[in-house]
Amino acid sequence: MKNIERKIGPKFGESYKVSQNKFKARLYEDQIDFDRMRMYRLNRVREQLLNNDIGACILFDPINIRYATDTRNMSVFSFHLMTRYVFIPASGPVILFEYPKCEHIYENNCTIDEVRSVINWDFFSQGNNVYQKASEWAKTVDELMKKYSSDNKNLAIDVCDPVGINALNDRHKYKLFNAQQYLEIARSIKSKDEIVCLKASVKTAEMGASLMHEKLQANMTEEELWAYLYKTNIENGGEWIETRLLTSGPRTNPWFQECNNRIIQKGDLVAFDTDMVGPYGYCADISRTFVEGGKLNEEQKKLHDLAYENIKYNEELIKPGVSFREFAEKAWKLPDNCFDNHYPCQVHGVGMCDEWPFIPYPDKDYSNGDYSGVFEENMVICVESYIGEVGGKQGVKLENQYLVTNNGLELFNSTLPLKMV
Repeated sequence: MKNIERKIGPKFGESYKVSQNKFKARLYEDQIDFDRMRMYRLNRVREQLLNNDIGACILFDPINIRYATDTRNMSVFSFHLMTRYVFIPASGPVILFEYPKCEHIYENNCTIDEVRSVINWDFFSQGNNVYQKASEWAKTVDELMKKYSSDNKNLAIDVCDPVGINALNDRHKYKLFNAQQYLEIARSIKSKDEIVCLKASVKTAEMGASLMHEKLQANMTEEELWAYLYKTNIENGGEWIETRLLTSGPRTNPWFQECNNRIIQKGDLVAFDTDMVGPYGYCADISRTFVEGGKLNEEQKKLHDLAYENIKYNEELIKPGVSFREFAEKAWKLPDNCFDNHYPCQVHGVGMCDEWPFIPYPDKDYSNGDYSGVFEENMVICVESYIGEVGGKQGVKLENQYLVTNNGLELFNSTLPLKMV
C-alpha cells in the first residue's frame, strides 16, 4: 500500500498534479480474494433470509444483484428495464436469469449455480405480450419456490412493477416482503476484501478530483470540469457516476443543482460530490469545494471554515455502540441562518452505492427518520456538510468517507484534504 501511496505523488494543497498513468486500481487486486468476498456477500444475504424466515428472494436491482452474485451486465440499462434478475433461496442453488445470449459471461463464478435466459415483461421488449410474459415469469417463480422452498411461502422481492406483483398474487399465494431491507442490512457490514475495494475506489476519486483542481480555470464550463472525474473513473476500471452534482458561483446555493454549461468565472466557488461507482462496483462518495484562482475571499472562507468544523466535530462522535439517536442529539448545530438549507442527512452508509444507515437532521420529536440503530465495526460511512445561508449567493459542500473501527473512524480519502489553505 505504501508504494501505491508514493506513486500518487504530491499531497493536495501542494502541486495538485497527478499523473494518470501511474495508478491503476488493479494495483489493489493482490490484496483482494474475490471468491472469498463473493461468498461472504452471498452468505450475508442468506443469513438475512434465514433470520427473517424468508424462503427465497428475487433481486432485480443491479446493485443488489452485483452484491449477492458479483455479476454485472449493462447495469444502467438494467435499472429501467427488467433485463436480468436472480433467484436466491435460503438454501439451494442460485439461479441467474440473464439477458438473451449473455449466459457465457458467467463461467467460473462461484456464486452462480445456473444461468437461464431472462423472462421479462417490460413493454419495450414485449409490447402487447406484457401480461402473458408476466404470467410465465410468475409460473417459473412458483416452480422454483415449490422445488427449493416448499415449506416456506415467504418471498422477498426488491423492485418489481405492478404487473409482475399482480401475476404472483392472482395465481400463486405467496406472502411478499421487501427484500431491500434485508439487502441493506446485509450490505452494511463490510469484509476486509470489500474495504480494499472501497479504498481503491476512493483513491480513484481523489485522483479525478485532484485533476479537476489542476484544470479548474475561468471561462471553462462546469461540464468540462466534471468530465475529468468521469475520465479518471473509467480509465481506472470504474463503472458509472450516479449524479452530476457540480456547481459554480451562485449555483452553489442552494445545493442539489447538477452541472450544466455555465461558464465558471474568476473567483467562483466550485462545489461537487463525486457519487462515483468506481472499481469493483464500489462507491467513492466525497465532496469538496474549490475556488477558481486558489484564494478564498472573506465570505467564502467563513462558509468553508464552518463546513470544515461541522465535519470534524461530528466525526469525533462516531464509534461502535453509539446509537444513531445519541449521535443526532450531540451533533454539531448548524447556524440558524443556514438550517433551512441543510443537507438531507448528517451521516449515511456507503458501499456499492449510498446505503443504510441514513441519519437525518432530527425534527423536534425525532419522528422524521429511524434513529433506532447503532454504529457497528466495519460499517463504512460518509459524514456530510453543506453550509449556505438561506438566500445567500454561494455555499460550501464537504464530505469525507470513513471506516468505523473499534478506535473510532479511519479516514479513507487521504490525499485530498478537507480544508483549503
